[in-house]
Amino acid sequence: MILIVIFALFIFVLYLYNVRTFSYWKKRGIKYEEPVLLFGTYRKVLLGNQSRSQMAEELYWKYPDEDVVGGFKATTPELIIRNPELIKEVLINDFSSFYRRGLVNHKTVVEPLRKNLFSLDGDLWRLLRQRMTPAFTSGKLKAMFPLIVERAEKLQSYTLAAASQNRSLNARDLMARFTTDFIGACGFGIDSDSLNEENSEFRKLGVSIFTVTTRDIIVNILKEMCPELFKNYKLFVRVESDILGLVKQIQIKRNYQPSGRNDFIDLLLACQKKGVMEGESIEKLNPDGTPVRVSAELDDDLFAAQVFVFFGAGFETSASSTSYTLHQLAFNPDVQKKVQNEIDTVLDKYNGTLCYDAVKEMTYLDWAFKEGLTPKVLRMFPSLGYLMRECTSKYTFKDINLTIDEDVKVLIPVQSLHMDPKYWDDPEEFRPERFDPDNFSSRQKLVYFPFGEGSRNCIGSRLGLMQSLAGLAAILSKFTVEPAPESTRHVEVNPKSNVVQGVNNNNLPLMFRERNKSN
Repeated sequence: MILIVIFALFIFVLYLYNVRTFSYWKKRGIKYEEPVLLFGTYRKVLLGNQSRSQMAEELYWKYPDEDVVGGFKATTPELIIRNPELIKEVLINDFSSFYRRGLVNHKTVVEPLRKNLFSLDGDLWRLLRQRMTPAFTSGKLKAMFPLIVERAEKLQSYTLAAASQNRSLNARDLMARFTTDFIGACGFGIDSDSLNEENSEFRKLGVSIFTVTTRDIIVNILKEMCPELFKNYKLFVRVESDILGLVKQIQIKRNYQPSGRNDFIDLLLACQKKGVMEGESIEKLNPDGTPVRVSAELDDDLFAAQVFVFFGAGFETSASSTSYTLHQLAFNPDVQKKVQNEIDTVLDKYNGTLCYDAVKEMTYLDWAFKEGLTPKVLRMFPSLGYLMRECTSKYTFKDINLTIDEDVKVLIPVQSLHMDPKYWDDPEEFRPERFDPDNFSSRQKLVYFPFGEGSRNCIGSRLGLMQSLAGLAAILSKFTVEPAPESTRHVEVNPKSNVVQGVNNNNLPLMFRERNKSN
């Protein structure tokens, strides 16, 4: 009998704990999605039946007349913002109140690989960002470009083999292999040859990072519901030892000194050689109101975490965006012809050589990529289908007279904004000319941020863009892409993809026809 009473009391306390915040938006007069016990409004997301981007899109269109919509990430109140002016407040104007990404609990980050520039918050994020920003200058990117060209040439050879056999290629797999080779060369200083080796260990590592297992779903649910209790449960346990071991091996091989390859490892080693990172705190103030001086060391765990995010972010985003661009071009042959004409003209100017300056001149290719993108088939299928922030102190949106508390999540539905006819004429149409500076309006600039916006925008966006455009130029200079017999016009988002969107089944079959430029 006593055990029954204790169990009943436990269930009652658990119930009260889970519903304690569920009146948050009602008290503030905000329309909201009704939460479910344990999951809030994230039931489908946490069970792997819906991506977070799909959830954001669903709520965006369900409440078309609202500036903001309330939701709940488990028990934490979450605000979905639809109004571009309010989005600007969060991302730019009042960044000091929203500097946290909010993807991990800032009080309980204990997983080494999650201490990366994308996931970190607060002072450590700021110190890392300041230290690493100079590593992504135009000069550094240009020095790295020969490594990209080597991979692009291998991409052409691999594609030619399939084209000569008149068989379809999975564009998603093809570009994932190219991207993995690029990351191996530019990130780790190794030749992974993922294009030609079906069972490349490096390729398997990339796939493993984005494979969602039942264990991952359960751990994610537990960490969302009780972050303090389950803080030691790791999401990247399958790859942690592989990444840490690989990075350590490369560091030792280079004797902790830049090797002259100009790859990402070299850049991080140069950052590490500068010593302790120091700067002004974004979190703490002195009694006189000035920022506290803070410092941190770029130790081996932090080093490995940055390499991990270089791999993770670069692998999925570039592979998805480039393959989806090829998919769009296959179904829009007139646009593809314009892209190819430009590529031919520019390459003729550089004696047929694919180089940094040549890619910079391919403006129409750039527009096509931005139109098709995925955090680069960027408008129609952005890799980052949403942006997340977390309120750092009590904040008032004056225009709508709404005050929210610290730790409230803020979600910005990027993909929905990119496809809203309020901002884009015929948004379903693939039209690169939208990004001609003469056509791209100030209103569209307010809602277009495939690489994020403000101080937390993607630090590696220019590198990712150059690598993606080089891969596309390499393919389209030699081949014309067409729909395969098994191709479908519209692709589906993988419901298990979370931060970065992926294509369902990772399958985008296309035919690659070798071009005969003499005709």
